[in-house]
Amino acid sequence: MAYKITDACISCGACESECPVGCIKPGDDKYVIDADACVECGACASVCPVEAPKAE
Repeated sequence: MAYKITDACISCGACESECPVGCIKPGDDKYVIDADACVECGACASVCPVEAPKAE
């Protein structure tokens, strides 16, 4: 089950640099995760200061 970034995202970028497969990119108003590339490791969730990444 891939992770998804919720509207709680503050666009700090912490998750993007932590993703081991590079599937997180800046979006229009928040970061977005490419669900097809996500390996469900949870690294993004562990570094997010506002707990925006959630498992779908």
